[in-house]
Amino acid sequence: PPAVAAPRMQATLIKADAVPRQVEGFSTPDPHLQALWPAGENVAQQRLAHFAEAQLDHYQAERDFPAKPGTSQLSPYLTAGVLSPRQCLHAALQNNRGEFASGSPGAVTWINELLWREFYKHILVGYPRVSRHRAFRPETEAVAWRDAPDELAAWQQARTGLPIIDAAMRQLLETGWMHNRLRMIVAMFLTKNLLIDWRLGERFFMRHLIDGDLAANNGGWQWSSSTGTDSAPYFRIFNPLSQSQRFDSQGTFIKRWLPELAGLNEKDIHNPAAMGGLFGVAGYPPPMVDLSMSRERALAAFKNLPPRLVAERYRE
Repeated sequence: PPAVAAPRMQATLIKADAVPRQVEGFSTPDPHLQALWPAGENVAQQRLAHFAEAQLDHYQAERDFPAKPGTSQLSPYLTAGVLSPRQCLHAALQNNRGEFASGSPGAVTWINELLWREFYKHILVGYPRVSRHRAFRPETEAVAWRDAPDELAAWQQARTGLPIIDAAMRQLLETGWMHNRLRMIVAMFLTKNLLIDWRLGERFFMRHLIDGDLAANNGGWQWSSSTGTDSAPYFRIFNPLSQSQRFDSQGTFIKRWLPELAGLNEKDIHNPAAMGGLFGVAGYPPPMVDLSMSRERALAAFKNLPPRLVAERYRE
């Protein structure tokens, strides 16, 4: 379609204020975070162009490995509106001969991820209850979540005793961002192995993510907790150890964020407690939960749910 003509400048007596460097009530900007996520449309466009030209073709093969620069890391700019999904789509098409569903597997996969982002926006519009602390699947409101503040705090503070979980949480706390594969792993650990309400994890993420987006964050948490649309079946529970071995086989990511484990070999680093001794590695906590027993606990909690509810109180 033809381009829409740009609107004419409107006469106004109001003068624009300078963009403030600091806002009252907010802490001084962190230079470390400013360096990681420099503001501005020019930077956003440069990062998009670099990803599309240099990394897009490798996206499918590398996107699940947190130690590699396999993702675009454009989500903060999308969330802030500095980039639009349409600009990202056009960049992908331009580097894929205009093809949506063929050509480069990396481009096709990334386009599908852009579509997932938009899908969750539509869910928010079509089912506004998900923005009101309610599950997309009403029957899962009956899950008997555990009240375990100490365990929640250990998860928040990267003290679970499971290296891939703790490394991911440290990445979040120090950079305001977390690799997507890790978001699924830590969310499923909280909601399934600890059986803690997904809404507590969702809230914690929104407080710390520089790319915190209501639709995407809610959709991701509800997917991991088996309460949302197209969610993982309740009996699909990630094992943090096997996920760690599969997606960080050399322990590169873990060693970066947990330097206290840097001396371990590629086998022991995924589960230091298995090395023997009282705690495996001095100064690093033992696993806070038995993965097998906690899995069975989660299965029992979801198996006992009532049939899918269609009561009027669950309708919009």
